[in-house]
Order: sequence, then C-alpha cells, then structure tokens
Amino acid sequence: MYSIKAHAKVNIFLKITGHKQGYHTLLSRFVQVPHLYDTIAFVPCICETFTIEGCDEIPLESNTIYKAYKALNAHTGDLDILNFFYTHKVVVTKRIPSQAGLGGGSSDAGAFIRLVKEVCHLMINTQELATLGSTIGADIPFFIYNYPSANVSGFGEVVEKFEEAPLDIEIYTPNIHCNTAVVYSTFKKQLLKDIRLSSFVGWDSLSSEEILKCIAEPLVLNDLYTASLIAYPKLQEEAKKAWFFSGSGSSFFRLRS
Repeated sequence: MYSIKAHAKVNIFLKITGHKQGYHTLLSRFVQVPHLYDTIAFVPCICETFTIEGCDEIPLESNTIYKAYKALNAHTGDLDILNFFYTHKVVVTKRIPSQAGLGGGSSDAGAFIRLVKEVCHLMINTQELATLGSTIGADIPFFIYNYPSANVSGFGEVVEKFEEAPLDIEIYTPNIHCNTAVVYSTFKKQLLKDIRLSSFVGWDSLSSEEILKCIAEPLVLNDLYTASLIAYPKLQEEAKKAWFFSGSGSSFFRLRS
C-alpha cells in the first residue's frame, strides 16, 4: 500500500486584486496546518474502473481526485497510470471538513498527483504538474508544490515559497458549509467595486505572525469574510473575537497562546 498526507491550509490573509476572464485574481498567504490532514492511500485491489472509497457523499465526476486522475491521463498519455489503477483503488480517510475554507478537496487532489508521480515514476516536473493542477482548481498548485508557507497570486497558479517559522494554529469549524462559488459571486456583486490595491502593499513580505499581530482585524485580512457573512448570515453567530477567517469559510483560526 502507498499513502500520503494531504494537509489542510489556512489563509493568513486573502485580498482580491481584480476580476479577469470570468475569475477573480488574488494575493494570499497560504499556510499548511501540520496537525490536520486527510490520508490518500493506494490499496491493492482488482478494479474494473477507477475506484475511490471514503468520499461517498461526492459524485465521482465532481471528485477532485477523479478530476486529477483524468487530467493526468489526458496530459501524459502514460499507460502506467491506467494500468496501476486497474490493480489499486484509492482510499481516502477524511479529517478535513468540507466547504470550510481549509482546502480539503484541493489538498486531496494535489497529494494524489504527487503520489501518482512517485509510484508511476512520471517524468514530469513539479511546475508542469502545478500548471496541470490549476486547470482543476485554483488552490491545487499550492498543494502540489507542498510548501509549508507560500504567497499565492494570480488565479492561484503563482506560488512563491515563503520562509518562516511554523505556526501553532488552532481551528474552529462550525457546522456551516460555505459554497466557494456563492461567496465569490457575492463578492463580485456587492464588494468588487471597493477594492483598494494600495491598502495591502507589502503584506507578502511580512511573516504570518507579524501580519496577524499587526493588522489583527479579521474583516480587513480576508476580503471574502464579508462576502461569506452576507451569503451565510448564520456565520455571524459563530464568529469569535480575535479569531481569523480562512478562505471562503466557514473555518475560523487563531494562533495558540
């Protein structure tokens, strides 16, 4: 059996920089959460078709792992991938909550791609894999590069490693599922016009701890927080003082004291 950890992430800050070709551009600091991860395993099994276990609530065609499998096959044309999954099934042990701003589905896809590269000995570099991943989901390149901390920009395809000490992060996820598309749509309709690029110049050069301590205001740090509160009013009941908001939600986080 082969296995790999697919870590969650939090967005220390997330600022929308524009809207192009039907998608939002952004500047964000992504940080992996070492203690929260899904596990992706390739388990020996004779399979007539590509088989995933552990994601029963997600239709196969919508599963990011399946999308990654299809994209790898189409891009490489490598029969070793096809043959491998006739003799192995994918087993996912889920720990990262879904629709929670923690990147669970994207992390699963990124980890899957990295493990396939290893077990099938794919002659393809990380940058090429990240470019392929970006066609599946905006956060996937970060998880393919697998940096503990990175500045992410553009549509999510520009990932620059950021050297900093690991953070001890505490996460609270209420039982509210935030649809990323709904949150972005709400931002576009109600908040896009208020973008001020000059307001966050230099944030990408500060450490995550400096940002959280110096700026400190959750609504200022994450442009999608206000959009999420509009789209999902029940989030306001779950908001906690001095807790920050990750991605499009619904998770809150803070540094452990």
